[in-house]
Formats: sequence, C-alpha cells, structure tokens
Amino acid sequence: MKKVVNYKVEKEDWKKAQDEAFNKLNKKAKIDGFRPGKAPRNVFEKHYGKQEIIYEAADKLINDKFHELLSDEKLIPVVEPKIEPVKLDEESLEVNFTIITEPEVTLGEYKNLGIKKDEVKVTKKEIEHEIEHILERYAEISTKEGNVEKGDIAIIDFEGFKDGVAFDGGKAENYELEIGSNSFIPGFEDGIIGMSKGEEKDLNLTFPKDYASEELKGQKVVFKVKVNEIKERIIPKLDKDFFEDLSMPGISTKEDLEKEVESQIKAHKDMHAENEYVDKLLEKAASNMKIEIEEEMLDAEQEGMYSDLLEKLKMQGLTEEIYLQYANTTKEKIKEQMKEEAEKRIKYRYLLKAIIKAEKLKVTDKQVEKEIDDMAKQYNVSKEEILKEIKNIEYVKQDMLMRKALEVIKG
Repeated sequence: MKKVVNYKVEKEDWKKAQDEAFNKLNKKAKIDGFRPGKAPRNVFEKHYGKQEIIYEAADKLINDKFHELLSDEKLIPVVEPKIEPVKLDEESLEVNFTIITEPEVTLGEYKNLGIKKDEVKVTKKEIEHEIEHILERYAEISTKEGNVEKGDIAIIDFEGFKDGVAFDGGKAENYELEIGSNSFIPGFEDGIIGMSKGEEKDLNLTFPKDYASEELKGQKVVFKVKVNEIKERIIPKLDKDFFEDLSMPGISTKEDLEKEVESQIKAHKDMHAENEYVDKLLEKAASNMKIEIEEEMLDAEQEGMYSDLLEKLKMQGLTEEIYLQYANTTKEKIKEQMKEEAEKRIKYRYLLKAIIKAEKLKVTDKQVEKEIDDMAKQYNVSKEEILKEIKNIEYVKQDMLMRKALEVIKG
C-alpha cells in the first residue's frame, strides 16, 4: 500500500530549527577575525549564505521525522521510501514522505486446486540418445584423409569480403570448425562439405537480415576459404576399455550404464515436473487472490533481478557495458522484459506470506537448528561457516515457512 505523509514545519518551530542549525555550523566555520562559533550570524550568512543554514535545518528535521515514521509498526516500508520537497525557504519547510508498505492480500481458494503433477517416463530412445552424448564426449580426434563431411572438424583459413573489400572480424587462420555446429552464417559450413585438404574455394553468401552488425546484416559477401587439415571424431565402443576410462563406480557393462543413465534422466525429469507442478499451483492460487502491487514495488523487484543478472555476468567475466553492447540492448529494455516475471514473483511471495498467517504456520528453534545442520552436511562445511554465510537466521526461518506454505497448497 502507498501512504503519503505530509510533514510541515513553520513559524517558531522552523525558526528554532534554523537557530540550532546556525549554532552547529558556526562551531565549524572558518571566518577570518573570528574564533569557531563566535562569528555573528549576519557575518556567517554573508560568508556562507542563508541557504547553508536552511539546508542544515531541513536535513536534521527530515532525518528525525524519517526515523520517527520508520518506528511506526504500521509504516514498515518494503521499498526505499521517497522524500519529495514541497517548499523550502526561510518561512517554512514542507516535504512529502511516500512510503510503500506491504500490500493487502485477500486470499481466495488455495487448497484442492485440481492440479496434478505430470507422470514421468523415460523412453529407450532417450537413454540411447544420452549414451550417444557420453560416447561423443569420449571420442578421439584424429586426422582424416579424403573430403570434409558433416560432423568432421575442418581446420581452415578464411577471409570475408564485401564489395571486394575485406571487412572487420571476417578473417582467421587455422580455425577449427565443426561442420554441423551452425556456428557460422547459413551456407558457410555446407559450402565446406566435400572440400579436400589444400583445396581453396570462394563461398558466395548473404548475412542474415537480423545479424548483429549493422554493416553486414542482409549483405552479400564472399568468403575465401582454404582447408588446411581435416579431422574426424572416432566414437569409442561400449567395451571393457571404455568402461575403465568412464570411471563410474559400479558401471562395467552396457546394461549398468543404461540403468544409470535412466536414473539420471528420470531424476532430471522429476525435478522439471515438480517445478512445473509448483508453478501451476502458485499461478492458480495467485489468480484466486486479490492484491494491489504498487509500481514502486514492481520497479524495485525488477532492479533486484537486474542486479542478479549483473552478478552472473561478473562471474562469467563480463561487464554490464560489454553485455549491453553485445546484446544490442539497454538496461531499460531488459528491465521491461523482466516485468512479467517480477510481478509473478511479488504475487507468489505475498501469497505464501498470507497463507503462513492464515494457517498460523510456525517453525521451532529446534527445526531451524536441524535445517542448518542439514545445510552444513549438504555443502560439506561446518555449521559455523553456514551461519557466517547466512548472516541473519531469520532468512532461514522465512524460507522454511515459505516451504511449509507451499506444502499447504500441495495438500
């Protein structure tokens, strides 16, 4: 909920605040011919200006009022409060405090929602497909005679020309290109199929209309290509040597591998099915409730999501500037794309909080302690390290309560 609190100070109260501000500032003032705190007010004002006193008085009063408002349990902000000046001069001070508090939630039906979790099945084809991937990871790369085929790795020199002039970023030597990876523009890899070692060829191609470079999108170009070497992947057989290289405990036959792969695929599908099930439940329960989300809350949520994105980019060694340039976008566009997800997160969060209240859900200190012990075992660290990382144990309690609320929705 949005609450605007008007704060006005005038007449004697405002005069007193300015007098106190002058006394404070005067003690630090450096004015020739006067010791700190001894300069007459008219001399101080001539040297520093009246506005200095007004700003100091306003800062003190606004600060005091701000903390007074925050001490009111009915005015606990969920986003950074906004302070907007209305009037500020020698006669009076007037500001508006805009405080966004938790939205009011009216719960609808959140039990017996008629949603079932999808059953998970693993097909033989999926198992075989995954085993093919495993075999590809253990494939040996060796030099090949003959012509380039799909799946081969062609070691090439190439240079691109537009209207007979070489363009930036279109040249490389001894580049390893996997044919079929679709890492180059359409037609490039297909044009290399059939070439032999030492062969040179001109590829007449057209860049896609949605290509990132303005200079090249939709443009006709020529790539001069030379094949220096051809390599092929030799897929291993499911024999004793392969299983020794695989180093998977208890896996020594094809049947063992199939069972392990089936188990892994099933676990992955189970997790995906559970996430979809939970999302459908939350979506349904949230659609049944009433909540008004202020724009400031939505913006704060989007800002938080954007900060999380920057953290992930940082871990990948990318800066915000490089990412925005590469993606040909802006912070504002990315935040706008996040708006729907941000609104969903806010709804789900307050849905669960309302259920916690309605169901009078609790967690005991003993349960919290066990949760922290379990976390320490899971991450193979000490309990002290977990507590140091968490910083505030209330986060653990809140997370546990949220999970309890989710179990209520599941029924």
